[in-house]
Amino acid sequence: MRVLGPLEVRANGAPLALGTRKQQTVLAMLAVQAGRVVGLEELIDELWPADPPASAVPNARTYAANLRRLFDASEPTRGLIRRQGDGYMLCADRPAVDLDAFLDDCQAARDLRAAAEPAKAATLLAGALARWRGPMLAGVTQGSVLAARSAALEEERLVATEDLAAIHLELGQPADAARLMRDHTHMYPLRERAYGLLMQARVAVGDVAGALSAYAAARRALGEELGIEPGPELRRLHQAALRPAAEPVPVASTVAPAPVPRWLPRRVADFTGRADLVARLLRAGREAGDDPVIQVIDGMAGSGKTTLAVHVAHHLAEHYPDAQLFTDLQGHGEGSPVEPAAALGTLLRQLGVPAERIPADVHDRIALWRNELAQRRAVVVLDNAASTDQVTPLLPTAPASVVLVTSRRRLAALEGGHPESLPLLSPAEAIDLLANLVGAERVRAEPEAAGQVAARCGYLPLAIRLAGARLAHRPGWRLADLADRLGHHAAVLAELTAENRSIASAFGLSYAPLREPAKRLFRLLGLWPGEHFPVEAAAALSGLTLPEAALVVGELVDCHLVEEPDAGRFRLHDLMSEYARALALSVDPQAEREAAVRGLLDHYLHSVAAVTEPLEPAALRRHLALSQPLRPDLLGAQGPLDNDWLERENANVRALVRHAEQAGHEGYAWRLARAPWRFHYLRGYIGDIVELHECGLRAAERLNDDTAIASMHNYLASGYQRIGRSQEAVLHLEIAIRLRERTGDVGGAGQSRANAASVYWVLGRFEEAASINQKSLAESWRLGERSVLLILPNLGIPLMYLGRLEEALRAHRWHLFLARQSGDHYHLAQGLGHIGAVRVRMGHPHGAIRVIKASLALKKRIGIRLGVAESLNDLACAHQRLGLLSEAERLHRLALTESAAVGHRTIDVATLNDLGVTLALAGRPQASIETHEQALALATRIANPYEQGRALAGIAARRADDDPAEARRHWERALVLFRQMNVPERHEAARRLAALVPADPT
Repeated sequence: MRVLGPLEVRANGAPLALGTRKQQTVLAMLAVQAGRVVGLEELIDELWPADPPASAVPNARTYAANLRRLFDASEPTRGLIRRQGDGYMLCADRPAVDLDAFLDDCQAARDLRAAAEPAKAATLLAGALARWRGPMLAGVTQGSVLAARSAALEEERLVATEDLAAIHLELGQPADAARLMRDHTHMYPLRERAYGLLMQARVAVGDVAGALSAYAAARRALGEELGIEPGPELRRLHQAALRPAAEPVPVASTVAPAPVPRWLPRRVADFTGRADLVARLLRAGREAGDDPVIQVIDGMAGSGKTTLAVHVAHHLAEHYPDAQLFTDLQGHGEGSPVEPAAALGTLLRQLGVPAERIPADVHDRIALWRNELAQRRAVVVLDNAASTDQVTPLLPTAPASVVLVTSRRRLAALEGGHPESLPLLSPAEAIDLLANLVGAERVRAEPEAAGQVAARCGYLPLAIRLAGARLAHRPGWRLADLADRLGHHAAVLAELTAENRSIASAFGLSYAPLREPAKRLFRLLGLWPGEHFPVEAAAALSGLTLPEAALVVGELVDCHLVEEPDAGRFRLHDLMSEYARALALSVDPQAEREAAVRGLLDHYLHSVAAVTEPLEPAALRRHLALSQPLRPDLLGAQGPLDNDWLERENANVRALVRHAEQAGHEGYAWRLARAPWRFHYLRGYIGDIVELHECGLRAAERLNDDTAIASMHNYLASGYQRIGRSQEAVLHLEIAIRLRERTGDVGGAGQSRANAASVYWVLGRFEEAASINQKSLAESWRLGERSVLLILPNLGIPLMYLGRLEEALRAHRWHLFLARQSGDHYHLAQGLGHIGAVRVRMGHPHGAIRVIKASLALKKRIGIRLGVAESLNDLACAHQRLGLLSEAERLHRLALTESAAVGHRTIDVATLNDLGVTLALAGRPQASIETHEQALALATRIANPYEQGRALAGIAARRADDDPAEARRHWERALVLFRQMNVPERHEAARRLAALVPADPT
């Protein structure tokens, strides 16, 4: 398991597919705390640091359970993730996790060094550092705990690197130490120890000038960044380097030089982060060519544009020693932007040009300004620019200057400018800034609360500074107190104030200059409940045409009020969204807000229905009973409404259902829950089915609409069945049947009865399931061919379990025939798969393999993920019958991985039992027993008596030779279950039980 870089788990030499980003976050939490129980609350805080959803607990458990299944599907990782009480633990040996191995190697190297074995210590440290493949947990979403752990491990890496250099010096290898520390000090210019080691190494190789240069670089970095002089050790090394190369001090000139114009504002002492961007800007400034360097820094309000520009300008001052100028162009303020002529007058006066020499005509001022700059190496900061037209007259033409422009707008038309859009701080940078503001001790004492404060400030520098200012002036507050206050969305903007500065006022300066259509859309976007949104959503909210909405959204993006993280996908920063929502609540009448949300919900409902209606045409139309769309012009306007579209918008659909239910749009809530059901079912998004239909059920019950309530109960049951909550599924279906019978929905009641029958066979009630489906089949002919298609597979499956294989095969062949007649690819794939499963049981593995492979290919082509695991396991069983046990085991394990990804517990347990049989045939009895024991535990948990019986029989068969008494006990339990279900396995169980030596009566 590797966390020192991108998260990776390798088993048998191959990487495991670790699932979604949140699932990876859960694994990272377990990995960095291996051997320790990580509580459920800790996981939830890390996954949702700002606002955990209502489903946080089941979602977190689902991620953990998925990881357990994923690990248990592979021999090397089986059993490594365990549930302990209310939490989970990674039970891996320390060398198995590269983080622990790194820390152990570092400690061992220190011990070797203390024992006077530096050569061995150097080898061990070099190996430990080689474990790093990049930033810790790169690509994993990190909350406060992971960010703090990453920062701590990064410090450990830096110390280890410096320790290695020190050992190189001890071993008489100064060149190696110099090479190591040269790169180290370049990347981390504030580490005094590293500079000391570099100076010692350079003196040792005779490069005294290089040592003095290193000291000068250290002094400059410490002075500019921290405002301090080098420490005693560094000064001692400096004096030692001077002694062998002392030179006479030159006599100072008696002529005083002209004063250098220095108009840069004071830089902040606690500047934090932005290392890559600062390095890029400095490199561009120091490597100027034949043209002036013009860097444009744009970003949202509060992102730290001015702070960054001033910081970089101070660093460039030594390369541009003739002038350092600064002017605020007031592009976003309470007054009007500064005119170019006035800005030129200010800049010329800063250069020392007498007022009487500054011409009145703006063109003459431009010429004088450019002529003055051509004679100097100058750095100029043009802060808070309003537009390209304002900035262009202020730009130099000679190559001797660098200009840093900051703006809240993207100055796309500015010729010669190199744009840099300022991102948010990373979590680690945000925590570092908070520590600088409130004290490192307070942050170290409450690292999780510090991470929460940073997250709730949206990693926006101004927000963090304002939050830090409140905390710094309230020594009685804990970081947890502030995190709690910021956790209430309604109050977060009010909390982020200090004297006359606030986040709301900063945002207001960006909002005020907008045109009215842009202002209105910005406010309405505060009502958007999802994450990323497309232009169509903006049009549906606002009533604008699609081209109008695209133009206005583009204007908001240019003003950094809206972000565009991916082409055509937009979002509001969390704080910006709160600001927009507050504006909407205060400016827009309630009727207009409700109409906007209704337009949005209507657009998404009709769009989702357009995708899923071909999957269940009659049923979906009947259930939703949709009126005409409010905005037909938007449907499919930006591309086809297909499964790919719904995959992109799935998170938004979930958010819209939750919002509709909470905001009083109950009709849209339950319909939007129902509309994507078939898509979710086929893709294996069972958690979405449960979450959305629980929301939809609450909405339908508030409407007191029996038809809607019945629909929600019916489809909620499908989710419960798949996640192993079969008894609850039956209860929901019984309610749906009663309601549909009461409302006269004969077809719907029949459908729910057929669905109940499919749950019955999971519960081992095979004869009852077959009987219900046989009755339903007779009724379904009157309702049409579509109803027959739904009934036939549910009839064939219990018949197969009852051993009535010829009848089961007829039902599935009939199902396949009707699917071909109707051109229904879903039912074609299912029919082929079910025929293959029956043929395996009939002892025809060759024929089974052909049809199962055809089923698999079709399922993968049309995206039926839920059925892939089942077909892989059936294919494994066919290979098992042919004695191809290695291939069978490989397919079983593939099925387990696929099943774990979609949370299909019934297939999980069946596959485990079939794998147990394969392992036994392969001569691995202990592995077989362990696999059956896993199956028994899972089957018991999900109340699946058939698979319980199979697991007991599998254990009994393996125990027969070494522990007959234990085998008898298991056979007896299996026989009771098999007889209750009347399945053919009862005969083999009775025979094996009779063959056992009778138990000793004593």
